[in-house]
Amino acid sequence: MKKKHLFLVSGEVSGDTHGAALMRALPEAEFALSGLGGPQMTKLSGEIENWLEEAAVLGLWEVLKKYGYFRTKMEETVARVLEQKPDGLVLIDYPGFNLRLAKRLRKEGYAGKLIYYISPQVWAWKKGRIKTMAELLDLMICIFPFEKPLYENSGLSTVFSGHPLVDSLSRVKQEGLTREPDLVALLPGSREREVEALFPVMAEAAVRLKQQYPLMRFEAAAVSDRLAERMREIANEVRLHPSCLEIGVGNVHDVMQRAAVGVVASGTATLEAAYFGLPYCLVYKVAWLTYVVGRMVVEVDFLGIVNVIANREVVRELLQADATGEKIADELGSLLADEEARAALQKELQKVVDQLGGGGAHENAANAVREALGITD
Repeated sequence: MKKKHLFLVSGEVSGDTHGAALMRALPEAEFALSGLGGPQMTKLSGEIENWLEEAAVLGLWEVLKKYGYFRTKMEETVARVLEQKPDGLVLIDYPGFNLRLAKRLRKEGYAGKLIYYISPQVWAWKKGRIKTMAELLDLMICIFPFEKPLYENSGLSTVFSGHPLVDSLSRVKQEGLTREPDLVALLPGSREREVEALFPVMAEAAVRLKQQYPLMRFEAAAVSDRLAERMREIANEVRLHPSCLEIGVGNVHDVMQRAAVGVVASGTATLEAAYFGLPYCLVYKVAWLTYVVGRMVVEVDFLGIVNVIANREVVRELLQADATGEKIADELGSLLADEEARAALQKELQKVVDQLGGGGAHENAANAVREALGITD
């Protein structure tokens, strides 16, 4: 059987990770792979160009500064696809580039399959794009269950593969681990701006909880030694004594499994905390203008993905002015004082996690790609 030629495009670290996992799940005997990605994808195929250093930019201003680069890259990629005539493209998240690429290719007459893996969060901020995507794409492979009917209602063939997080976290889950009743997790996120915005109020909450519970201990997770040191400086500024605070590097999943309760920055970590059954509250704090503009365009009632999936506030969200040391301490104090409330929250978190699929997300996605390209067992 002649191999099918698949062209993949990812432009972020997470997309490179998912792209590489998808490539490993695609049978080598069936596919020849090329495209754009990062170091993980490049390692699996010499025909994948590593453009991550240029592509993975954050923020409107950074994108505008690189407008010329992205315009040139778009022309190069369109020409490359039209020349190679792959049987299909897999566009992995990265909507700013990938949706424009899909539109250009259709305009230029590309007749191969256009497959999107890991839906952009258009359901949160640009639902009108769903109709456009349905006109351009042949298949959407989504990782959240509520996304499937949104796309199908627009006439786009859609497969729910399950969330890859289930597979990655199952490998680090420690069976039989018991929670430490005097331990609170402080998880401010992985980015420097998140640490600067959120760790001061988390540390202040810890000071307040320490007054209420003198034997309470706190553990924080940092992604680097540099950020861990910055977190120690912040703790010192609010007079949280070093003897009751431990700050580790790369220990977030361990802390989530041992702490009695926690406070977690909005983002992927909130879904990870749910998977591990950590009773927690969510915090989020950005510049006011950013928040106001965001609220104007966002079309969902909740910020935390756990609450979005449940369609109600399972996890308490403390946003902007509510993200204070006092309110965080009150919320965590209530959970610490009420064993039934913690157990009820854990039960609700498990219901959300159960909706993410039973594992094998990338294998399911690979099978959906094979089927879209006419490969049957």
